Amino acid sequence: MENEELTNKVEEPLAEYLLTGQSGRRYTYADYLTWQMDEMVELIKGKIFRQAAAPRSNHQRVSGTVFNSLFNFLKGRKCEVFAAPFDVRLPVKSKKNEDIDTVVQPDICVICDSEKIDEFGCVGAPDLVLEILSPGNNKKELQNKYEVYEESGVKEYWVIHPNECTLIIYTLIEDKYSTSKILTMGDFAKSKAIEGFELDLSEVFENLVE
Repeated sequence: MENEELTNKVEEPLAEYLLTGQSGRRYTYADYLTWQMDEMVELIKGKIFRQAAAPRSNHQRVSGTVFNSLFNFLKGRKCEVFAAPFDVRLPVKSKKNEDIDTVVQPDICVICDSEKIDEFGCVGAPDLVLEILSPGNNKKELQNKYEVYEESGVKEYWVIHPNECTLIIYTLIEDKYSTSKILTMGDFAKSKAIEGFELDLSEVFENLVE
C-alpha cells in the first residue's frame, strides 16, 4: 500500500512540470480530478499551466469591485457570477471527464444557463469571462485562454490590466472575437452578453496603488 501511494505521488504531473517546464503527455479532466496538489493549476488543451503566485493587492481590489458590481446587478436574475477558484470545463468532443482537456479558473465568470452548473463548477462556456492580468500570466491570458474561450463559445471575454488601468472587451461575432477599443478611467464598459450591465471603470481603478 505504501509503495502504491508513493508511485501515485511520483506520477503526479506537476513534479515533472516543475523540473522541466513541460509535461510529457496530454491530460484530461479525469486526470485532473485525481491530483492532490497544494497549488492551483489549469489545463489548456491537455497541457498543464501553473497559476501565478498569490494575486497581488491591486488584483484583489479590481476583482472585488467587479465581482460586487456583477453580484448586485444580477440579484433576482437568472445569471450567476462566480469568482476563482472555480473550475470551468470546456468540452470539445463530449462532456465526459476523460474527453475534456481544458479546465480553467477565470478570475470572474457569469453563467446564465443553470444546467451548466454542477457541484464541481461549470461545464460549458460561460456567457462572460473576466481575467485580471498579473505579472507572469499575460501570455497565458492573452494567447492561450483567448483561443480556448473563442473556440468554446464564450460570448464575451474581458481582460483587465491593473497596472495600466485598462480594459479590453472581446465580443464573439460569428465564432470570432471582435475587439473593443481600449477602455480606461472615465469610461463605462458595457456588456452585450449581460444585457444592461455597465461597469464604471473609474470605480474599478480609483483605489489602485502604484
